[in-house]
Amino acid sequence: MELRQAMRTPSRNQAGLELLIEYYNQLYYLDQRFFPPHRNLGVHFHWYDSLTGVPSSQRALAFEKGSVLFNIGALYTQIGARQDRSATPGIDKAVDAFQRAAGAFNYLKDNFSNAPSLDMSSPSLCMLVRLMVAQVQECVFERVTLTTQDAGFTSQLRLAWEAARVSDVYLLVQQTMTQPLMKDYVPFSWVSMVQVKAEHFRALSHYHAAVALCDHMSSSEGIDEEAEKTFLQFYVSSPASPTLNQVLQDPEKRRKLGKAHLRCAVIRHEEAMRVHSLCKILRKMDILQDVLSVAHKRSLDRYSELDREDDFDETAEAPEIQSQTHQKPDIIPPNFSTVQVTDIFHRLGPLSVFCARARWGPVRVICLQRKEGGLGLTLRGDSPVLVAGVLPGGCAAVSGLREGDYIAAVDGQDCKWAKHSEVVQMLKNCSDRGVELRVVTLHSHDTQVERRAVMASHSSDKENTRLRLLSGAKGQSSASLLNWNRKKKREVSGVTKTLGSTFSLSFGSIRDTESMY
Repeated sequence: MELRQAMRTPSRNQAGLELLIEYYNQLYYLDQRFFPPHRNLGVHFHWYDSLTGVPSSQRALAFEKGSVLFNIGALYTQIGARQDRSATPGIDKAVDAFQRAAGAFNYLKDNFSNAPSLDMSSPSLCMLVRLMVAQVQECVFERVTLTTQDAGFTSQLRLAWEAARVSDVYLLVQQTMTQPLMKDYVPFSWVSMVQVKAEHFRALSHYHAAVALCDHMSSSEGIDEEAEKTFLQFYVSSPASPTLNQVLQDPEKRRKLGKAHLRCAVIRHEEAMRVHSLCKILRKMDILQDVLSVAHKRSLDRYSELDREDDFDETAEAPEIQSQTHQKPDIIPPNFSTVQVTDIFHRLGPLSVFCARARWGPVRVICLQRKEGGLGLTLRGDSPVLVAGVLPGGCAAVSGLREGDYIAAVDGQDCKWAKHSEVVQMLKNCSDRGVELRVVTLHSHDTQVERRAVMASHSSDKENTRLRLLSGAKGQSSASLLNWNRKKKREVSGVTKTLGSTFSLSFGSIRDTESMY
C-alpha cells in the first residue's frame, strides 16, 4: 500500500520513473499470485482521466497496469520538456525522453484494449504517440540548427528540409486531434499549439530556402556537384518553367524564386500568429509570442530587401518543399528489466507453483511416526519438495499422505523454498515421537472439470452431460473476460502441465532425483 501511495506522486526525474516501474513490476507478481484468469476479485482500482479528470474504477488488474504505464509515458514527457535545449546534450536528453514516452504510449496501445477512460483509448494513444514523435522531430531540427557551423547553400537547403519535416508531422498530429472522437476531448490549447507549430515550421522551411537561393549563389560562384544534386531533389515536384538548372545559372531567377519563398514564409508566419491570438492560454505565453514575432519580422525584412520598385511582375507561388530528415524518430518501448524488484509475497513460495492459476486443496497436517520400514514415501524435486510416491500400507499412507502432495512445512519450519537435501535432512533428524508435516495438494483444472462431469453423469444421460460440459466451458470462458484486459492472450502456464504429470507417476523404479524413506 505504501508503494502505491508513493507512486501516485513520483518525482519528475529518473527516480520517479524507477518508482513507477518498480510498482509495475510488483503488479506482475500480484497478478500471478492472487488474480485467477477465470474470475475477478472484489478489488476496485480508481484512476482519473489525465485531461478531463473524470474518475474511472474497475476491478481488473489490467486497468491498474495500464494506468501506471500511462503515467510512465506522461512522466517521460515532463522530463523531456524540462531539458535545456540550448545545448546539444540537453537536446539529446529531450529526444531520448520523448522517444521513450512514445514507446510507452505505443506499448499501451498495442497491448491493452477497452479502456474505461478516454485518455487510454486507442485514438487518444495514437494521437499521443504522434505528438511525441513530432516533438522528437522538432528537437532534431533544433540540433541541426545548433550544430550547423556554416551558412552555405547545401546547409540551408537541409535546414529547409528538416523544418518541412517538422511541419508535416505536426500537421499529422493536428489531423488526428480533429477526428470525431478526439475533437471534443483534446483541449483547444493543444490543438492551437500544434497548428501554430505546423505553420511556424513551414514558414521556417521557406525562409531557409530563400536564404540558400539569395545569399549563397551569386553569379561569380561556381556550382559544385553536391549543391546541384541537392537542389534538384529539393522540391516535391520540379517547376516546369523556369527549370531548376536555369534557376541555378541565372541570378535574377534565383532572386525571384527566393522572393516567392519569402512571401510564403511571411504568409505562414502571419497565419501562425493569427491562430496564436485566438487561444487565450497561448496568449499568456510571452516567450511563444516573442518567437513568432521575431521570426515574422526576419522574413518580412528579407522580403523587403528583395522587393524592387521597378519589379512589376507578380510574385509566383513557391513550389512545395520536400520534407526530409537525417534522423527518424525511434519509438523505444519500455524496458521493465531496468528496475529489479523482489516479490513482496516471496514467503508464499515459488511463483511457478504457488500462483493464482493453481487450484489448491486445504492445508493438511500429517503426523508421521517412523517404523521399521521407514516412512514409506518418495520425495522428488525442491522448492517445494514433492511427494512423488507413497508406499501402500506404509507409515505415510496410513497417516494420510498422498502422492502429489507438496511439503509446505516440517515441524513448523517453512519448507516452501527449501532444497531437496534440506527437507531430507529434516526427515532424517526426526525424533522417536515422529515428525509433523504440513502439506498441500494441487488440483489441476482438468481434474476439476472431470470431477464435475462424473457428478453430472449420475443425474442425466451421456448426451446431456456432454452438452452441460460444453455450456459450462463456454460459461467459464466468458466469465474470465475482464472489462478491460490484455489484447494478447497470455500463454498457458507451464505449471499446470508439469504438475499434471505428477498424478500419473507410478510407484516403480526410483529416479536419481528421488529419495525413498
